[in-house]
Amino acid sequence: MEERQVVGSHKISFVNRSNGIITGVKDVLSFDANEIILDTEMGMLMMKGMELHVTRLTVEKGEVEIDGRIDSLIYSEVQNGKRSSEGFLSRLFK
Repeated sequence: MEERQVVGSHKISFVNRSNGIITGVKDVLSFDANEIILDTEMGMLMMKGMELHVTRLTVEKGEVEIDGRIDSLIYSEVQNGKRSSEGFLSRLFK
């Protein structure tokens, strides 16, 4: 039986704030040891922490596996199912 992912589906699952899987990922925009920025079905997602690593990226399924210590998750604003017109990155650097 083939598993199908519904468009717009997004899920985050972490164990002990360290190892986790995120689904509904469209793209990995940037990452380093302290910050990962993802484009997801629900908007931009910025994760901050320490010793962060993208251990697996499966583009076909839209899944990203991450390890390291997660300190925060921040989403960009989503209005009526659409992203706000102002860019996520531009809001970060105001």
